[in-house]
Amino acid sequence: MARLDYHTAGESHGPALLAFIQGLPAGLPVDFDFINAELRRRQGGYGRGGRQRIETDTAEPLSGIRLGKTTGSPIALRIPNKDSRLDDLERTPPVHTPRPGHADLAGSVKYLTTDCRETLERASARETAARVAAGALARCLLRALGIECFGFVRSVHQAATSVQVTPDNHAQLLALRDASDTYCPDPAATEAQHAVIRQAKVDKTTVGGIVECHIFNCPPGLGSTMHWADRLDSRIAAAVMGIQAFKGVEMGLGMATAQRFGHEVHDPIAFNPALAHLPSLGFTRESNNAGGTEGGMTNGAPIVVRGAMKPISTLLRGMPSVDLNTKQPAQSAYERSDISAVAAASVVMENVVAFEVARSLREKFGADSLTELLAQYQSYLTLARQLPLA
Repeated sequence: MARLDYHTAGESHGPALLAFIQGLPAGLPVDFDFINAELRRRQGGYGRGGRQRIETDTAEPLSGIRLGKTTGSPIALRIPNKDSRLDDLERTPPVHTPRPGHADLAGSVKYLTTDCRETLERASARETAARVAAGALARCLLRALGIECFGFVRSVHQAATSVQVTPDNHAQLLALRDASDTYCPDPAATEAQHAVIRQAKVDKTTVGGIVECHIFNCPPGLGSTMHWADRLDSRIAAAVMGIQAFKGVEMGLGMATAQRFGHEVHDPIAFNPALAHLPSLGFTRESNNAGGTEGGMTNGAPIVVRGAMKPISTLLRGMPSVDLNTKQPAQSAYERSDISAVAAASVVMENVVAFEVARSLREKFGADSLTELLAQYQSYLTLARQLPLA
């Protein structure tokens, strides 16, 4: 059985983006309407730039899918770029003045070139379309097991919502999120975020924000405490920090745990036999400060992850920089960009977190086919409900 994993290929202005996914079980129905809807959401959001009016992202299967279901072989998805002009030096010229905050300078030095384009085309957040496609495909597996994901924008700059997400209200919040063009399930906060983004455009600058993701109905025991690389929380943290422009990640209370006493942080455990039929097995918590993981494993409570996206590093006003050819002062180069992509970032985070949950699920239950995996999943829950075993 292949380990669930994915890779991406492609540049911002190349012919296409590619996602290669291996390790999904055979027989999994693939919902391309859902995958493409996630790709459209990634393109949306208040404050996006002109590129999103050019592209119409859809995922085209190249391998691993037959008659709408996975075959067990590696899957390749292609997302065409309409704005393909990588070798057109008039429309995509060399860039010699690196943007502060971007990969331009470090990448140019790393690859021993003064043309930042060699790095920026791959470092561009355009690549995240392929990661959204891979994550949305993995969510087809999670949905088959009743595991649901909900991501949204918590704040843009200092315009924030205090809404609290629970297993009981997330469906209502989902409708509010989808009605908001900042992807925030709070109409008042959405209006405040509009104002921040509009002012940033006037000021020829950019804004970042906080995005949040909740994963519901995970059973206890996904991930591992036996090896640091198998801890689900560390994998989630790495996946979130791997998103372009993300500079921070926390689970549950996160950084705030350092400012509280133990009895204020740890979530008391109780058992309700009336809930034993659920994936949580009847174990309940009156709080979820741990964010759904303890010891690198799911504990049956919802997974809660937050990520901090910095302001985009391409500013209309530019910033002080250096011409790499002359080493003389110069304003940083301008590439068509967004004022805010926090809404899109929430979609990316939701899907990369989902992929890590699916990866841990595959490692826990194995199986070559969806039918076998579902049987092993139900067998695990049955055995867990019978504890202590005779």
